[in-house]
Amino acid sequence: MFTHIKEDIKCVFDRDPAARNWFEVITTYPGIHAIQAHRLSHWFWRKNFKWLAKMLSTVARFGTGIEIHPGATIGRRFFIDHGMGIVIGETAEIGDDCTLYHGVTLGGTSWESGKRHPTLENGVVVGAGAKVLGPIIVRSEARIGSNAVVVKDVPSGASVVGVPGRIVVRKLVEEQSEKRQAIASKMGFDAYGTTYDMPDPVANAVNKMLDHIHAMDEKQEQIYSALKKMGVQIQDVELPELDSCELSDGENKSQQTKKKAENAES
Repeated sequence: MFTHIKEDIKCVFDRDPAARNWFEVITTYPGIHAIQAHRLSHWFWRKNFKWLAKMLSTVARFGTGIEIHPGATIGRRFFIDHGMGIVIGETAEIGDDCTLYHGVTLGGTSWESGKRHPTLENGVVVGAGAKVLGPIIVRSEARIGSNAVVVKDVPSGASVVGVPGRIVVRKLVEEQSEKRQAIASKMGFDAYGTTYDMPDPVANAVNKMLDHIHAMDEKQEQIYSALKKMGVQIQDVELPELDSCELSDGENKSQQTKKKAENAES
C-alpha cells in the first residue's frame, strides 16, 4: 500500500509542472487526498465494512469535491488534476497511469445491478468536463476530449471529441495527409486542413476538395494515356510533379512551387 502511495505522489511531478515539492503535494493537492482516502475506503469495502467505507468516502468528498465510490477499482499511478466535480461510480474500473481532469463523470446509464460503469484501460486521459457513461471500455492510451459525452467503446490510441462523442481516426488522416499536402503544393497553397485531432468543418471541406482534385488529376492522366494509345496527338504540358518526398526536405514549400514553375517556363 505504501508503494502505491509513493507512486501516486511521484506521478504528480511527471504530469503537473506546477508541483514543486513533496510536502506541497501531500498537503495541498486534493486529488492526492481523494485517491488515498479511496484506497483505504476500498480496502474496507472489500472486507465488507460497507458503512465505514461509505462514510470515509463521504468525508473525502466533503474535503476534496471529488466523489469516488468505495467499490470502484483504481490502478496504480492514478492522477487527478484539480479534481473538483469528479464522480466515479461503483463498478468503474481504472487501469494504471490514467489521468482525469476536473468535472469528469464515469457514470452509469442504468438502474440495474451489475456492471454499469465504464472501464478505462492503462494510460487513458479524460479531459475536463467529459462524461463517460455506461459499461463501455475505453482502450489503452485513448484520449477523451473536454466536454465530450462518450457512450460507446473507444479503441486503443483513439481520440474522442464532441457530443455525442465521435472518434477522430488518426490513422486515416495520416494516410491521406501526404496526398493532400502534395496536391496543395502543386496548387501553390499551404494546406491548413491537415490537423489530426480537431474535426474543424472548414478544414474538412478543404481536405475533401484536395481529395477531389487529386482524383480528377489521376483520371485526367488516364484519359491522356488512352488517347495517346489511340493515336491522338496531344501536346505535352509539363506539370509540377506530385512527389511527397519533396515536401519533407528543409525548403519552404512555396519556394519549391515557385522553382518548379520557373523550370516549366524555361
